[in-house]
Amino acid sequence: MLSRVNDDDPLSIGQFARLVRLSVKQLRHYADLGLLPPAWVDPDTGYRYYRAHQARDAMSIGLLRSLDVPLTAIKDVLSGQDPARALGDVRDRLDEELARRRRSLAALERILARGLPTAEVTLWREEPQRAAVVRDVADSPQDIGRVTSAGMRRLLELAGPPGEGVRLIGLFPADLGEYVPITLAATLPDGRPAPPGTTLDLLPGGTFARAVHTGPYDQISLTAHALLAWCVERGHTPTGPIREVYIDDPATTAPDDLVTHLLIPLEETS
Repeated sequence: MLSRVNDDDPLSIGQFARLVRLSVKQLRHYADLGLLPPAWVDPDTGYRYYRAHQARDAMSIGLLRSLDVPLTAIKDVLSGQDPARALGDVRDRLDEELARRRRSLAALERILARGLPTAEVTLWREEPQRAAVVRDVADSPQDIGRVTSAGMRRLLELAGPPGEGVRLIGLFPADLGEYVPITLAATLPDGRPAPPGTTLDLLPGGTFARAVHTGPYDQISLTAHALLAWCVERGHTPTGPIREVYIDDPATTAPDDLVTHLLIPLEETS
C-alpha cells in the first residue's frame, strides 16, 4: 500500500530533503537567503519543518540550479515574475559562454592540426594615417569579439564601406586587463572629413613588426601570440596597441580565407 504525505503533517528538514532530492545544507542555505523558508521553526529547539506543498518550489530550485541559473533569477521566478523575463538574461549568458567554448575548441583544433602558433614576421614601415574613429570598452577579454563586431557595424554605418584608400583597422592593447579599451578606425583620404558620430584622429606611423593571419577573426589571437613572442625573442619593445588591418570583406569572403595584417609598433632606434 502506498503511503501518502498529508500537507497538514510537518516534515522534518531531513524528511523534506529526501523527498525533494536536496541536501539539508542546501535547504538551510535557501532558507537563509529567503528563497525557501521553512513552514515552521520550533522556538525551543530551532528545528525546521516544511509542508508538502513546498515540494514543488524546492524541486524547481533544484532543477534550475542544475541548469546553472543563479539564485537571484530563481527567486524572481518563484515570486511570480514571467519566466521569459527572469531567465532571458541567463539564457543569453549561457549562449555567449557556449559560443566562447566553441571558439576555444576551434582554436585548439587548429593547434592540434598545425602545432603551436608560428608566424613569418617582417619589419614594416607605416606612415601616419588620418582616420575616422569610434571607441568602446570590453568588459573582459572574452567580450572583445562582441564589442569589436558591434563597433565595426557602427563604423560602417557612419563611415560607409571601405573603398579606394580606405582601410578598416582595429587597435587593441597588448596587455589585456579586466577592462579592454578598443579603438576601431576607417582610414580617410586627405581632405575627407570624419563623418558625424566618429572622431577624426591620426594613427601614428613608425616601424612595426608585421605578421599575416589567414583564417577566422576569432583565431587572430594565435597569430598575435606568435607575433608578440617574436618581438620578445629579439628584444623589441612594443610601444603601442596591436593593430589588426582587415583586408577582406567578411560578407563576401569565407572565414578560412579572411586575411588580416597584424602590426605591433616598435621602439625606434637611433
